[in-house]
Amino acid sequence: MPRSVNAVASRRRRKKVLNLAKGYWGSRSKVFTIAKNTVEKGLQYAYRDRKVKKREFRGLWIQRINAGARQHGISYSQLIGKLASKNIGLNRKVLADLAMNHPEAFKAVIDAVK
Repeated sequence: MPRSVNAVASRRRRKKVLNLAKGYWGSRSKVFTIAKNTVEKGLQYAYRDRKVKKREFRGLWIQRINAGARQHGISYSQLIGKLASKNIGLNRKVLADLAMNHPEAFKAVIDAVK
């Protein structure tokens, strides 16, 4: 009796990987075994960097808040400490946006904690 293989499922699985590999250079987008390795590595990077992105944005917000705070004669750590002691619940994302795009509102926040 001949061996039964599910060619439809195999082709569908390979096609899915090759579609994910579109745009890769050379055999990385044409040869299944190489494309599979490249796609798996790319998905690993995507998973890892979703977490790294959060870290990098937090660092960026802190730099922006620090730059805005120092223009008004206060350091970042002093500002965050005073915000916590006064129970002002603004997160770093909002504070960074105020510091960059709404300096008068950011100054009002600093005046409220001084």
